Amino acid sequence: MPQKLIIDADPGIGDALAIALAIADPDLDVLALTAVGGCVSAMQAGRNLQAIVEALDPAKWPRIGVGYSGQRFQDEDEQHTIPDWQLLHRNLHGVNGLGEWRPTAADLHHTKDAVKLMTELSRQYPNEIVLLSMGPLTNLELACELDTEFLSRLKGVVCLAGAVSPPGDVTPVAEFNVHYDPTAARVVLRYPATKTLVPLDASQRTILTFEQYDRLGLTEETPHGRLLHQLIPFALRAHHQHLGMEGMLLAEVTALVAVARPQQFQRTTMAVDVEIEGELTRGMTVFDRRANPTWRKNIDVLSDVEPQGVLDYLTGILGTR
Repeated sequence: MPQKLIIDADPGIGDALAIALAIADPDLDVLALTAVGGCVSAMQAGRNLQAIVEALDPAKWPRIGVGYSGQRFQDEDEQHTIPDWQLLHRNLHGVNGLGEWRPTAADLHHTKDAVKLMTELSRQYPNEIVLLSMGPLTNLELACELDTEFLSRLKGVVCLAGAVSPPGDVTPVAEFNVHYDPTAARVVLRYPATKTLVPLDASQRTILTFEQYDRLGLTEETPHGRLLHQLIPFALRAHHQHLGMEGMLLAEVTALVAVARPQQFQRTTMAVDVEIEGELTRGMTVFDRRANPTWRKNIDVLSDVEPQGVLDYLTGILGTR
């Protein structure tokens, strides 16, 4: 029986790649895609999700929900200054999140409020759904406010968020998804439910190089090939230009593999909290790693990732397209 899945995302080329893989994976049943503000506004994220699904045109279309952009965004089409830490993500993914691709998707249609969609599906399929969060945790926090049993009804939650040992990616100590909405992250990560954290320690270990991309043999003859040809070359160039990397990070794909092939990873049960007020440490994920910890353990953290396993999953799924 395929694993029922909801993906909450702010696409983002990495998110788009992970979504394309999830839709193609016969072991996953993607019930819904929900949009959250982060890399782009929630409304733009919703448009991106719809464009991705329309481009792939799967036999079973997931439902699409649009959530909340949060205070960092005003109107999604309004030109305004964004902070340097967010500008880097815009440079890596393009102004609209999907590189230079300008899909001819229609305006959003058949969409629902993301939070209501999440909670309704959790009631329809209690203890059957895994929720994969690849953006800020705003929608999940709002779902908890709307329905206090929401997270408890899920089979599990996998969050691409935070950092244990390495520095942050947007401040010296904070990772993007947590720093964007630390209050939401604190609520969700501390909630007493089954949760897995995919921190920077794990998500930044696997990259897709130019040579590996060429060896995928993607062709314009397939929907997946056409879509990824629009996205991945931009990401490869942007990572080289802005990060000096000879490949693109597969953070979101790593998080997806944690859902689709959980046996490939080692986990450590830890106690986590989020700093929400510090002038220099806002958005930092804090773990109690003392010899005699006093915090109660509340989350499983991916502690050992084999990059080749992530690449094998990607090539294996795309090899069937």
